Amino acid sequence: MKCATLFLERQITMTVTNRLREIYQKNKELFTAKRILLIMLGTAIGSFGITNIHQRVDITEGGVLGMILLLNHWTGLSPSILSPLLDLLCYALAFRLLGWDFIKVSAVSTVSLAAFFRLWEQFPPLLPDLSGYPLLAAVLGGMFVGIACGLILRQGGSSGGDDALALIISKLTRCRIARAYLATDLSVLLFSLSYIPLERIAYSLVTVTVSSFLIDFVHNAGRSPAHQERAVCGEEEPTEAEEPVEAEEPMENTEEPDFFDQALEEVSEC
Repeated sequence: MKCATLFLERQITMTVTNRLREIYQKNKELFTAKRILLIMLGTAIGSFGITNIHQRVDITEGGVLGMILLLNHWTGLSPSILSPLLDLLCYALAFRLLGWDFIKVSAVSTVSLAAFFRLWEQFPPLLPDLSGYPLLAAVLGGMFVGIACGLILRQGGSSGGDDALALIISKLTRCRIARAYLATDLSVLLFSLSYIPLERIAYSLVTVTVSSFLIDFVHNAGRSPAHQERAVCGEEEPTEAEEPVEAEEPMENTEEPDFFDQALEEVSEC
């Protein structure tokens, strides 16, 4: 009996070990050290700006980040709690459009963003109070969010549930993805009038504009025009004549796969 128990435990251990090894082999290229570090850097920058500028100056963002600020104001719940809850809800709604790889990479950014929100909450304000300089606050806040989201999107992940919402709207209404983003941003800004004066909403539009420009710039920096066009329109990459290469020296693709762009292509094909 004892031998049978030991044998069963050994078999279970071997099965679990083999399964974990398979998972590691399958995802080791997906979760590279570079990708994880850049995602963490992006979430650190974005959460720092939200905590030290947006919340203190009463300016907001569009999409899920703006919804986090809205719910934080009215419920008092920490952004470290609201962020993963809203992200999970959006990803669940758009799971079929996004795919597993996008979800897995985005899970890293979701957990990291919540952790950094919790970290910055432990410190007193780390930037001067810019309430008297709302235009400067709007520009700086947009820069923090834009750089952060661009870094995360460049690694094939999501900076929040905005991407999932935009894909759902684009799929259901058959509109361009840029218009879907605009719809979510404007909706959140309108809801934000419930606690932010109209003047500050005007400055928030500056923040959204700056962040949108920087997201696009950081996301596409150094990429070919063809890749940028696919990211905007979801079009297939045109085939081009390539220089012949020797079989023993194949060209290596060093660019990280962009799972969000792949999801865009799938939506555009529907």
